[in-house]
Amino acid sequence: MDTSFVKTPAIQDLLDRVAGTASDKGDPRVKAILRDLVESLMVLIVKHDISENEVWGAVNFLQKGADEFGLLMPGVGLEHFLDLYLDAKDAEAGKSGGTPRTIEGPLYVEGAPLVDNDANLTDDPDDTSTLYMAGRITGLDGEPVRNAILHVWHANSKGFYSHFDPTHEQTPFNNRRRIRVADDGRYAFHSKMPNGYSVPPGGASDQLMQVLGRHGNRPAHVHFFIEAPGYRQLTTQINFGDDPFAADDFAFGTREGLLPVPNRQGDTAHIAFDFQLQRADDAEEEAFSHRARLAVA
Repeated sequence: MDTSFVKTPAIQDLLDRVAGTASDKGDPRVKAILRDLVESLMVLIVKHDISENEVWGAVNFLQKGADEFGLLMPGVGLEHFLDLYLDAKDAEAGKSGGTPRTIEGPLYVEGAPLVDNDANLTDDPDDTSTLYMAGRITGLDGEPVRNAILHVWHANSKGFYSHFDPTHEQTPFNNRRRIRVADDGRYAFHSKMPNGYSVPPGGASDQLMQVLGRHGNRPAHVHFFIEAPGYRQLTTQINFGDDPFAADDFAFGTREGLLPVPNRQGDTAHIAFDFQLQRADDAEEEAFSHRARLAVA
């Protein structure tokens, strides 16, 4: 059947009723978005002749995999698409420069200890080398960013994050800190070297990757938020450039300019990395996105 079926009066009337277009109550923007979303799904059903069993199979998959939505979003490229879309909007508005944004992922935890520079992120013993990372946070003109807070979080050598570790062995906020950046823009920290990891075996993300003929691996990486008065909040991460999955990240988090290669010497590794922030046009640009995040007192 041709997708023009969706444009027939009966289906269009159904869509109008679904979106409540005849009512002056509700949110017009939500009505318009929902109507387009449902219509797009209808077009997909017709275009690919999706069966009733396949529709309900997809619903069951999403229901059972709801706790992995934070992994499915990057896994299907939607989180990276948001970064590309925001980049395009910046370019259209004449904004350029600064450290590239990239995906946050689902494993940030609010309330990490607020500490001074040269902090140790790692509380637990770990059989791996030590990472030393340092650099400066500046504006586009090279000025030091004052009163900045650098949020840092990463996995341990097993690829597990504190608060999400299936072994429940990690100390709360292990490998997580918020660092007060020096007035000259300098930051520094050290921690036990993280390793890459894969999506949970047998979970929704793993099942989808297998159906697509893809893997679910991420390279070793370190996540960052940077917030500072007068500057746009930055969400980014570095992937280690010498990791075998650096150029084939299942979550599409790898971006040009975010692939430093650690200088490995014996049981230590060093990364020098500078961040550049764009100026904020308003208070909203200084704030974090509104996604749900785990909060721990």
